[in-house]
Amino acid sequence: MDSKNLAEGDNFLVPNGTFFVELAIFLIVLGVIWKFVVPPIREVLQARADLVAKTADDNHRAARAFADADAKYRSELLNARTEAAKIREEARGDGQKVLDEMRKTAKAESDAIQAKADQELSAQADQVAGALRPSIGSLSETLTNRVLGESFANQPGRG
Repeated sequence: MDSKNLAEGDNFLVPNGTFFVELAIFLIVLGVIWKFVVPPIREVLQARADLVAKTADDNHRAARAFADADAKYRSELLNARTEAAKIREEARGDGQKVLDEMRKTAKAESDAIQAKADQELSAQADQVAGALRPSIGSLSETLTNRVLGESFANQPGRG
Protein backbone atom coordinates (compact mmCIF):
# COMPACT_ATOMS: atom_id res chain seq x y z
CA MET A 1 0.00 0.00 0.00
CA ASP A 2 1.29 3.24 -0.79
CA SER A 3 0.82 6.27 1.30
CA LYS A 4 -0.78 8.15 -1.54
CA ASN A 5 -3.85 5.97 -1.45
CA LEU A 6 -4.19 6.31 2.27
CA ALA A 7 -4.02 9.99 2.09
CA GLU A 8 -6.77 10.34 -0.48
CA GLY A 9 -9.41 8.95 1.84
CA ASP A 10 -9.19 5.26 1.40
CA ASN A 11 -9.20 4.52 5.09
CA PHE A 12 -9.74 0.84 5.69
CA LEU A 13 -11.22 1.56 9.11
CA VAL A 14 -14.16 3.41 7.62
CA PRO A 15 -16.87 1.12 6.21
CA ASN A 16 -17.79 1.52 2.57
CA GLY A 17 -21.02 0.63 0.69
CA THR A 18 -20.21 -3.05 0.29
CA PHE A 19 -20.20 -3.49 4.04
CA PHE A 20 -23.67 -2.00 4.36
CA VAL A 21 -25.04 -4.18 1.54
CA GLU A 22 -23.57 -7.32 3.13
CA LEU A 23 -24.96 -6.25 6.48
CA ALA A 24 -28.42 -5.77 4.96
CA ILE A 25 -28.30 -9.19 3.25
CA PHE A 26 -27.15 -10.79 6.52
CA LEU A 27 -30.02 -9.16 8.42
CA ILE A 28 -32.53 -10.25 5.74
CA VAL A 29 -31.24 -13.87 5.86
CA LEU A 30 -31.29 -13.73 9.66
CA GLY A 31 -34.90 -12.43 9.57
CA VAL A 32 -35.96 -15.16 7.11
CA ILE A 33 -34.33 -17.85 9.26
CA TRP A 34 -35.92 -16.35 12.38
CA LYS A 35 -39.33 -16.17 10.72
CA PHE A 36 -39.44 -19.45 8.76
CA VAL A 37 -36.85 -21.89 10.16
CA VAL A 38 -36.79 -21.29 13.92
CA PRO A 39 -40.58 -21.72 14.61
CA PRO A 40 -40.82 -25.28 13.20
CA ILE A 41 -37.66 -26.29 15.04
CA ARG A 42 -39.04 -24.71 18.20
CA GLU A 43 -42.33 -26.60 17.72
CA VAL A 44 -40.52 -29.92 17.23
CA LEU A 45 -38.39 -29.31 20.32
CA GLN A 46 -41.48 -28.36 22.35
CA ALA A 47 -43.35 -31.45 21.12
CA ARG A 48 -40.38 -33.62 22.07
CA ALA A 49 -40.19 -32.00 25.53
CA ASP A 50 -43.95 -32.55 25.97
CA LEU A 51 -43.59 -36.18 24.89
CA VAL A 52 -40.71 -36.73 27.33
CA ALA A 53 -42.74 -35.13 30.14
CA LYS A 54 -45.79 -37.26 29.26
CA THR A 55 -43.67 -40.42 29.14
CA ALA A 56 -42.14 -39.64 32.52
CA ASP A 57 -45.62 -38.97 33.96
CA ASP A 58 -46.92 -42.24 32.47
CA ASN A 59 -43.95 -44.09 33.95
CA HIS A 60 -44.66 -42.62 37.39
CA ARG A 61 -48.34 -43.53 37.12
CA ALA A 62 -47.49 -47.04 35.94
CA ALA A 63 -45.03 -47.47 38.82
CA ARG A 64 -47.68 -46.33 41.31
CA ALA A 65 -50.28 -48.63 39.73
CA PHE A 66 -47.82 -51.52 39.87
CA ALA A 67 -47.01 -50.78 43.51
CA ASP A 68 -50.73 -50.62 44.34
CA ALA A 69 -51.44 -53.85 42.46
CA ASP A 70 -48.49 -55.56 44.15
CA ALA A 71 -49.69 -54.43 47.58
CA LYS A 72 -53.22 -55.63 46.79
CA TYR A 73 -51.83 -58.95 45.50
CA ARG A 74 -49.78 -59.47 48.66
CA SER A 75 -52.77 -58.56 50.81
CA GLU A 76 -55.05 -60.97 48.96
CA LEU A 77 -52.39 -63.67 49.11
CA LEU A 78 -52.07 -63.20 52.87
CA ASN A 79 -55.86 -63.33 53.25
CA ALA A 80 -56.02 -66.47 51.11
CA ARG A 81 -53.27 -68.14 53.15
CA THR A 82 -55.02 -67.22 56.40
CA GLU A 83 -58.33 -68.54 55.11
CA ALA A 84 -56.66 -71.72 53.83
CA ALA A 85 -55.08 -72.29 57.24
CA LYS A 86 -58.46 -71.74 58.89
CA ILE A 87 -60.17 -74.15 56.50
CA ARG A 88 -57.38 -76.68 57.03
CA GLU A 89 -57.80 -76.46 60.82
CA GLU A 90 -61.58 -76.85 60.49
CA ALA A 91 -61.06 -79.85 58.24
CA ARG A 92 -58.66 -81.38 60.75
CA GLY A 93 -61.23 -80.83 63.52
CA ASP A 94 -64.01 -82.32 61.40
CA GLY A 95 -61.75 -85.22 60.43
CA GLN A 96 -60.92 -85.85 64.08
CA LYS A 97 -64.64 -85.79 64.93
CA VAL A 98 -65.39 -88.25 62.14
CA LEU A 99 -62.47 -90.42 63.24
CA ASP A 100 -63.65 -90.37 66.87
CA GLU A 101 -67.19 -91.16 65.76
CA MET A 102 -65.96 -94.05 63.60
CA ARG A 103 -63.85 -95.35 66.48
CA LYS A 104 -66.85 -95.13 68.78
CA THR A 105 -69.01 -96.95 66.23
CA ALA A 106 -66.33 -99.58 65.68
CA LYS A 107 -65.92 -100.05 69.44
CA ALA A 108 -69.68 -100.41 69.86
CA GLU A 109 -69.79 -102.95 67.01
CA SER A 110 -66.79 -104.76 68.47
CA ASP A 111 -68.40 -104.82 71.92
CA ALA A 112 -71.65 -106.09 70.40
CA ILE A 113 -69.80 -108.82 68.48
CA GLN A 114 -67.82 -109.69 71.63
CA ALA A 115 -71.01 -109.85 73.72
CA LYS A 116 -72.71 -112.03 71.10
CA ALA A 117 -69.66 -114.28 70.93
CA ASP A 118 -69.62 -114.51 74.75
CA GLN A 119 -73.32 -115.43 74.76
CA GLU A 120 -72.81 -118.03 72.07
CA LEU A 121 -69.83 -119.50 73.91
CA SER A 122 -71.75 -119.50 77.16
CA ALA A 123 -74.72 -121.21 75.47
CA GLN A 124 -72.40 -123.75 73.86
CA ALA A 125 -70.63 -124.33 77.20
CA ASP A 126 -73.98 -124.88 78.94
CA GLN A 127 -75.04 -127.22 76.14
CA VAL A 128 -71.79 -129.18 76.30
CA ALA A 129 -71.94 -129.23 80.12
CA GLY A 130 -75.54 -130.46 79.98
CA ALA A 131 -74.55 -133.15 77.51
CA LEU A 132 -71.54 -134.23 79.59
CA ARG A 133 -73.23 -134.25 83.05
CA PRO A 134 -74.87 -137.66 82.72
CA SER A 135 -71.58 -139.18 81.71
CA ILE A 136 -69.49 -137.46 84.40
CA GLY A 137 -70.13 -140.21 86.91
CA SER A 138 -68.93 -142.98 84.65
CA LEU A 139 -65.99 -140.92 83.43
CA SER A 140 -64.89 -140.08 86.95
CA GLU A 141 -65.18 -143.71 87.97
CA THR A 142 -63.07 -144.76 84.98
CA LEU A 143 -60.50 -142.10 85.81
CA THR A 144 -60.40 -143.15 89.46
CA ASN A 145 -59.88 -146.77 88.47
CA ARG A 146 -56.99 -145.82 86.26
CA VAL A 147 -55.37 -143.66 88.92
CA LEU A 148 -55.78 -146.16 91.73
CA GLY A 149 -55.25 -149.16 89.60
CA GLU A 150 -58.20 -151.06 91.02
CA SER A 151 -61.90 -150.98 90.65
CA PHE A 152 -63.66 -148.31 92.66
CA ALA A 153 -66.88 -150.29 92.58
CA ASN A 154 -65.25 -153.04 94.70
CA GLN A 155 -64.55 -150.64 97.54
CA PRO A 156 -66.50 -151.18 100.76
CA GLY A 157 -69.35 -148.78 101.19
CA ARG A 158 -69.91 -148.50 97.45
CA GLY A 159 -72.12 -150.44 95.65
